[in-house]
Amino acid sequence: MEKKRVLLIGTGGTIASEMGENGLSPELTSEQLLKYIPDISSICDIACCQLFSLDSTNIQPKHWARIAGTIRARYREFDGFVVAHGTDTMAYTAAGLSYLVQGCPKPVVLTGAQRPIGFETTDSKQNLRDAVTVASSGMAGVMLVFNGKIILGTRARKTRSKSFEAFSSINYPLLGMVQDGRIIPYIRPEARAVPQFYDAVNPRVALMKLIPGADCGAAAYLLERNDALIIESFGVGGLPTYKAGDYYDTVKAGLDAGKTVVMTTQVENEGSDLAVYHVGGAIKRNLPILEAYDMTTEAVCAKLMWILGQTTDRKWVEELFYTPVACDILAGK
Repeated sequence: MEKKRVLLIGTGGTIASEMGENGLSPELTSEQLLKYIPDISSICDIACCQLFSLDSTNIQPKHWARIAGTIRARYREFDGFVVAHGTDTMAYTAAGLSYLVQGCPKPVVLTGAQRPIGFETTDSKQNLRDAVTVASSGMAGVMLVFNGKIILGTRARKTRSKSFEAFSSINYPLLGMVQDGRIIPYIRPEARAVPQFYDAVNPRVALMKLIPGADCGAAAYLLERNDALIIESFGVGGLPTYKAGDYYDTVKAGLDAGKTVVMTTQVENEGSDLAVYHVGGAIKRNLPILEAYDMTTEAVCAKLMWILGQTTDRKWVEELFYTPVACDILAGK
């Protein structure tokens, strides 16, 4: 059987890092990564493309667009794509690519490592092998492969900072596992005959985490400087009503100025439900805010950047936000 063709897209990250005077920094190209795992050629025919060499802390939405543009430009040449990426913002990039490359019938796989590929004890080699295996499998869509897990791109979150078990799937089952070079599939995502590519993103989206006692000044500032504000509230969601600041009026003023406001929760699993308590129900009934329900914060951020790159019309923004893309939202209004 003819081998599948896979493109390895290098972006930097720990997997490609070497130790310097000031700590680890990405130095290795995608070609250099492959020299550490020559047996990977037994899985597929693999080619390399080095887009940039960045610590993922420095990855921005414009880099998501560049990765998506590379996939679009070389889509016909390859059967699958692997993006080698730093772990710290990999979940954001996985979500971003899920909106910029929608319904892809070919696998777009993000992976990385908690330790550089040149270290004696590293997870880099196995993660890269697993990612290439998935990229050669015919699975569809954007996904993250790490420590044997196959996670839907809109549902991934980094939940551990050091251990190899770095990523979890939030409010959605794993797509499958990779064990001993074999894929154990659980779910096969739906795909189109051809992907829908997008290239416009609007990075003017802010995120604010509520803490007890905080006034509304930060929200007012962020609404002034951005086109959208995501508020991570407590529990199932709500806004404070104490005298330290009038959050309701602040959010209303932002909405009246044409801004988009989304309420989500700081709680990792199960999602928001603003209708449960007065502190949430009052704003949900009276203000045209959006509610994230079971979406991850990473997906909310990326989806808003994609939506606002297409339109600023409030009704159209709302319709797009609540329209599921790659199973990013299962609950609804």
